Amino acid sequence: MATIKLTKNELKAQKDALKMYQRYLPTLTLKKQQLQSEIRAIEIRANEVRAKRKALEAEFTRWIAVFGEEDAFDPSMVKVSNIRKGVGNIAGVTIPVYEGADFTRGDYDLYSKPLWIDLAADRMEKALSYDLEADVLDEQVRLLNIELRVTTQRVNLFEKVKIPETKANIKRISVYLGDQQVAAVVRGKISKKNLENVSKKITEETQE
Repeated sequence: MATIKLTKNELKAQKDALKMYQRYLPTLTLKKQQLQSEIRAIEIRANEVRAKRKALEAEFTRWIAVFGEEDAFDPSMVKVSNIRKGVGNIAGVTIPVYEGADFTRGDYDLYSKPLWIDLAADRMEKALSYDLEADVLDEQVRLLNIELRVTTQRVNLFEKVKIPETKANIKRISVYLGDQQVAAVVRGKISKKNLENVSKKITEETQE
């Protein structure tokens, strides 16, 4: 515990500090809860997106197998040319928001490729879009987890260190000042008694 001055000014400073900690703690606690809730919601969303991606891939595989031409479609035919991201804000944290993507398709001979090749490319774009959205959601979770760690540290600092320490300081200073006040009263009474004795003695000597 840091050394503190046992004075009235220090007592006021400690009381002001305690009020500040008690005022900000509920706000920090609420922010912590909000971050935890948002992180859970985003993780659920990311799992849903990945589940859709997995289901689409399974459907895609079965669909191509029906035509008996599994080797006709090459995934490298479809490439991501641009990822569109916006900016969001959760509990004061700036996060990326997935808004879509642009794709390019490689050249292929329409005469040598089966008729379903364009539909397959569409499915591939959708699958890639799911992957990109999941990646952005993961980044949101990463950024929010950083803020959650900082906020949790501050909550713990206020709850477990600053508030108990400040209360102990206030009690210590108050007890000291109280003792000083009692001592001052006692000293005053003693001084008054001594003055009365001296005055009485002088009176007696004068009368003699």
